[in-house]
Amino acid sequence: MKTPSCTLLAEVRAFRQKYPDVRYVDLIALDIPGHFYGKRYPVEMLEKVAAGSPLKLPQNAVLLGVQGGLFKIGDYCFNDGDPDANRRLVPGTLKPVSWESQPLGQMLITSDGTDAPIEFEPREVLARVLQRLQNKGIHPVVAFELEFYLFDKKLANGLPQFPRDPLSDDTDDQPNLHIERLSRFSAVLDDMAQTARDQGIDSTVITAEIGPGQFEINFGHSDDALRAADWAALFCRSTRGVALKHGYRASFMAKPYLQFPGSGMHVHVSLYDGAGNNLLAAHQQQALRHAVAGCLQLLPHCMPIFAPNHNALRRLGGTVNAATRASWGFEDRDACVRIPESDPRNLRIEHRLASADANPYLVLAAILAGLEHGLETRQEPIAPLNDDRSSGTDFPVEMLDAVRAMQPHTVVRDTLGAEFVDVYCENKRQDHLAFQQEINAREYRWFL
Repeated sequence: MKTPSCTLLAEVRAFRQKYPDVRYVDLIALDIPGHFYGKRYPVEMLEKVAAGSPLKLPQNAVLLGVQGGLFKIGDYCFNDGDPDANRRLVPGTLKPVSWESQPLGQMLITSDGTDAPIEFEPREVLARVLQRLQNKGIHPVVAFELEFYLFDKKLANGLPQFPRDPLSDDTDDQPNLHIERLSRFSAVLDDMAQTARDQGIDSTVITAEIGPGQFEINFGHSDDALRAADWAALFCRSTRGVALKHGYRASFMAKPYLQFPGSGMHVHVSLYDGAGNNLLAAHQQQALRHAVAGCLQLLPHCMPIFAPNHNALRRLGGTVNAATRASWGFEDRDACVRIPESDPRNLRIEHRLASADANPYLVLAAILAGLEHGLETRQEPIAPLNDDRSSGTDFPVEMLDAVRAMQPHTVVRDTLGAEFVDVYCENKRQDHLAFQQEINAREYRWFL
């Protein structure tokens, strides 16, 4: 896991030579709710870190709530003295930031691979799952797809407005899948895709989705699952920045409009052995059935990960291609777990339940834990939707119910880490309770 300082030092020096105007670099990591935190370092100090100087940030920065506040979680935050914890630079992630007004760089940092990783850091949770799979000779290949909405840059009384078509100056308020929308918004979309590539992200297909101002950008398949999750995290940051530069807001909010489809995070996963054989295709795809069964069995107990907030739970059910139960099917977009048509070499699952604002490290960790559980227990899945349209098992759609289903579950605690599960569930519980502590206009209309 550790990278020789000479390699990192060469990366920093090459960056400084290529971008001499950059004076500062943002060192960033993803917290539990999926927001970036970190520090802005002078680039000459970054060179010292790359050479081996310690890099420390508060451990509890990982525990921030959605609004940035700290919750009392066990002995963390208020009874532990708020200690620092070591981080390391993630090699290959030092890139220029093109959407800011001043020259700037950014680089990912993490506690995984340090002498004392933070057990509840999202990237570390995924790293542990991947290490366990590697020890078993299982090597995932992963690709993310992310949906998002464009809005006008200005809010109207705190509410989002449809984006304006740059050609007609009319609002893009009609839901459609028309290819012409890609042309009308090509300036901002092309900039988003190119900026992603500049960040080292293998961005590929761009699609106009059903909702007004809704789009999807896909990433290439990667045999480095940690890097695939890095791509998803970094893409959200760069996309928001590029949108603002073009006069829009980009949002990965799960359900911004009740009457239109929500935005999802679709994750494609295939599993290979050390010789490059697709494990899911083994024994006439029997392994695929076992993996699906494990995925569906853990899904109801990982809902706080797949739908991490009140709005994300609104997305589930009642609209196009959003599952209402834990289900699977071949070439069926109504299923939580879809099996796309492919040859045996590329056989994979597409996990479609997570919201676009979910934490990509944790989503992938939960999916892989389900696949691993299924391969080990070798259970048969329920009937696919292709055979029975009513097939499926219920999952919780209220946050407190979801937390209660996740926290005591033995397999989830064993595969994702008991300390992480306790911290994460309490974080979600406290965020939910904090969200409830506000009286909105509807409440006055109904009850005043």
